[in-house]
Amino acid sequence: MTIISSLIKILSRRDHLDYVLTVIALSSVLWYIWLYTKSKRPSPPLPPGPWGLPIIGNLPFLKPELHTYFQDLAKKHGPIFKLWLGAKLAIVVTSSDVAREILKTNDVIFANHDVPAVALVNMYGGIDIAWSPYGPRWRMLRKLCVTRILSNARLDLSVDLRRRETRRTIRYLADQARVGSPVNLGDQIFVMILNVVTQMLWGATVEEEEREIVGAEFSELVRQMNDLLVEPNISDFFPALSRFDLQGLAKRMRGPAQKVDRLFDQIINQRLGIDKGSEKKGGDFLEVLLKIKDEEDDKTDFTMNLVKALLMDMVLGGTDTSLHVIEFAMAELFNKPDIMKRAQQELDEVVGKDKVVEESHTTKLPYILAIMKETLRLHTVAPLLVPHRPSQTTVVSGFTIPQDSKVFINVWAIHRNPNVWENPLEFDPDRFLDKSYDFSGSDLNYFPFGSGRRLCVGMAMGERVVLYNIATLLHSFDWELPQGKRVDIEEKFGITLKLKNPLVATPVLRLSDPNLYL
Repeated sequence: MTIISSLIKILSRRDHLDYVLTVIALSSVLWYIWLYTKSKRPSPPLPPGPWGLPIIGNLPFLKPELHTYFQDLAKKHGPIFKLWLGAKLAIVVTSSDVAREILKTNDVIFANHDVPAVALVNMYGGIDIAWSPYGPRWRMLRKLCVTRILSNARLDLSVDLRRRETRRTIRYLADQARVGSPVNLGDQIFVMILNVVTQMLWGATVEEEEREIVGAEFSELVRQMNDLLVEPNISDFFPALSRFDLQGLAKRMRGPAQKVDRLFDQIINQRLGIDKGSEKKGGDFLEVLLKIKDEEDDKTDFTMNLVKALLMDMVLGGTDTSLHVIEFAMAELFNKPDIMKRAQQELDEVVGKDKVVEESHTTKLPYILAIMKETLRLHTVAPLLVPHRPSQTTVVSGFTIPQDSKVFINVWAIHRNPNVWENPLEFDPDRFLDKSYDFSGSDLNYFPFGSGRRLCVGMAMGERVVLYNIATLLHSFDWELPQGKRVDIEEKFGITLKLKNPLVATPVLRLSDPNLYL
C-alpha cells in the first residue's frame, strides 16, 4: 500500500477525520509561515530541491528504489538538496565533500540518528546503541561494545562457534552437490548467517537439539521485523499523528517484538541456570553482557532490557548485512568466472585442496578481501546509511540544515562517482589491490560502514563473518548455473540493499577428500 493510499483510507474513517483535518490544516499554515519567514532572513538558504505539494510535500513523487531516485535528483539539484516528506524536512547528500562536512567537521552535531516510530517498539523504546541519542550513555554503550563485546580478543574466543555453523551449511550443500541438485543459495546463506550470529550471541546456552527450533523461529521473526522497519509510515512523515499509529505498523511490530522478547527471556534464564548450576562457560556475547550488567547496573542503569536491546541490535544488524554482502559477492562471481577462478586459485595456494578454510587463513587472502571491498562499493549494503538527525541548526556547504531534519547520506551514489572510480559500474576487485581503502570511514570516497562517531560497531565482526564464508563457499565448491543463464543482479532497496531475484546455482564438489565435507 502506498503512503498516499494509506492517507486516503485513514481520511475516510470518521473517528479520525476531524482530528486529522485539524492537524493537516495547522501544519499547512505553519509550514507556509515558516517558509515565508525563512525567505526573509539573511541567513543561508535551505538547499535547493524539487517542488512538492502542500502538506504532503514530495511524498507522491518518491520511487521505491530511493538510492537511484536520489542519485537522479542530485544530477539536477546538486550534491545537497532537500525534500519535504510530509511535515518532515529531508536533506540528501550525494558527494564525498559534503559528507565530510557532516560526518567529520560537524560530527557531534550530526551524531544522532533519526529514529523510525516502529523502531521504538522492537528496540525497547530506543535504548539500544543504534537508536540512543549521542551523549554519555551512548558513549558508555559504544565503549563496552568495542572493548568488551565485539573486540578482536572476544571475537577470537568465538571462532569455534562460527566454524561449527558454517560447516553445517557446507555439509548440506555437499549433499545437494552429490545429487546434482540446484539450491537457493540466498536462503542457505541466510540460515547460515543467522545461526552464526545467534551462536556467537548465546552459543553455549541453547542445547544442540533446540538450535534448529530456535533458529527457525528467529528466522521468521527477523524477516517480519526488517520488513516493518522499511514500510513507509505516516507516523514518521507526520510526527504529530504518531500516537494514533494510523497504519497499525507499531501494533504489527509489537507481535514479533514480544515473541523475540519471550525468546530472549527463555535463553537468559537458561544461561543464569547454567552459571548457577555448573562451571560451564560459553565464551559467547550473552555471558559478557550479563557480566557487564552485574558490574554496571548500580552505576549506569544497565538493565535486563538493555541486555536484550543490544542482543536485538546484533541479531538484526549482523544477520541482514552479512547475508546480503555474501549474496551479492557470489552473484557477481557467478557472472564473472575468471574472477571466481582467480579467487579459488588464491585459496588453493594458501589453504590447499586437502584442507578446509579456517578463519586464520583470511588474513592471507588479499584477493578475497578485495572481492568483499568491491562488493561493498558496488552494492553498498546500507545505501543511505542510517539517517542522521542534527541536534542544532547548522550551515553545510553554504546551506542551512535545520535542527531535527532527516539527513540521508547516499553512500551508494558516492561509491559510483566516475570522478573517483574508473569504470564505476564494473565489478573489478583489482581496484582494491592498488588502493589502500579500508573500512574505517577515514576516506569519504569509500565508507560502507559509515564514518565518524556512528561508525558501525559491528564492523570487525561483519568483516570476519563475510570473509570466512565467501572463502569457504568458493574453496569448497565450483558453481554451475542453468545452461546459458546469467544471474540478474538487480538491487532491491531497503534499510539494507538486497538481491531482488533468487540466487540459484548447483554446487559441485572441488576438494580432494570427500571427508572434508563432513
